Amino acid sequence: MEIPGQPRVEIVVPVKNEENDLGPNIRRLREFLDTAFPFPAEVCIADNGSTDATYEIGMLLASELPGVRVVRLEQSGRGRALKQVWSASTAEVLAYMDVDLSTNLNALLPLVAPLLAGHSDVAIGTRLAKSSRVVRRPKREFISRSYNLLLRATLSAHFSDAQCGFKAIRADVARELLPLVQDTSWFFDTELLVLAEKAGLRIHEVPVDWIDDLDSRVAIAKTVGEDLRGIARLTRDVGRGRVDLEPVRQKYGRPRILDPRTAFAARVLRFCAIGVLSTAAYALIYLILRQGMPAQVANLLSLLITAIGNTTLNRRITFGVRGVEGRWRHQLRGLVAFGIGWSLTAASLWLLHTAVTTPHQTVEITVLTLANLAATVVRFSLFQTWVFDDDAPTLPALEPQPVLNQTRSN
Repeated sequence: MEIPGQPRVEIVVPVKNEENDLGPNIRRLREFLDTAFPFPAEVCIADNGSTDATYEIGMLLASELPGVRVVRLEQSGRGRALKQVWSASTAEVLAYMDVDLSTNLNALLPLVAPLLAGHSDVAIGTRLAKSSRVVRRPKREFISRSYNLLLRATLSAHFSDAQCGFKAIRADVARELLPLVQDTSWFFDTELLVLAEKAGLRIHEVPVDWIDDLDSRVAIAKTVGEDLRGIARLTRDVGRGRVDLEPVRQKYGRPRILDPRTAFAARVLRFCAIGVLSTAAYALIYLILRQGMPAQVANLLSLLITAIGNTTLNRRITFGVRGVEGRWRHQLRGLVAFGIGWSLTAASLWLLHTAVTTPHQTVEITVLTLANLAATVVRFSLFQTWVFDDDAPTLPALEPQPVLNQTRSN
């Protein structure tokens, strides 16, 4: 019995040419919702481009079963179907699952409960958790794990399973994220999750029991190709600040709570790692240029080349500045910091050649490396206080902890 004011859940089942599985599985899903699910729930069959009797069967189910409706899209694409139905839904929580019901339905309540409670923003079923129980062919298992490892390497994704067809999202969050998602096919899930994570939203994961559908219609080779192109596009768009997540981040984002000392130490470590890389690049470039030009000229050009790369890497990685706004201002300020570094290394070279008429190149490199490391300390101070000061996220401040007065009773 539906209680007035109870939040509603809408479950979308995207289908294409599923005339055999649609009837029995929608009946099974509707029976579960009516007997074992404690919240009012509707089922929407989203037919995207079927050429068999799928749509007609969906219409019969909608007329026969209360709480079931069907939407017809002429164009195919699971992402397109989900985007259209979710955008028009009036339910508080939006979910979807594959028509084969590979995921055990007992995971539905743990999936949507954190969203109904407002604790989380997006929820996913995961087949890759230790407590998940999965029956799947080795080939599909290998592809799935490889894909998720690739997402971690390219997009720094922290969710464990992007492709499980069992997900949910709060409707208010969906209204903010869906216009930003470009893909209309199988990469839709991944893109939605990556954008949610980049915006600081909380993604809840539910270990599931999952049995592989031996009659799966997914064209693996085609899907893999589309996913790789999607990863490349999303990496490029996010990296260049083409996706404006700031409104979502400000409205829903939950920033990590860091001890300022930990945050500062992490920033220093990132800066040092880039500094080591830059120093090695500087030494290599200097040795190459030194073959055909004087030491001071080789030093100047080597520092200039590495300074531009150093500023670019620190802007993004160390200080977390995204997008193109302010990029040239940061580079100009970085060149000022470079000028100070160049003056230190130039002075050290001058002193070396004053003391030794023709020093060996190994001595030159050693002196310049030490001078460059000293310049790195100066550069970090300038980066921290001036170069990126206007745009870099500020480190959290330590708040004084309240002292509780305790009284002892005898």
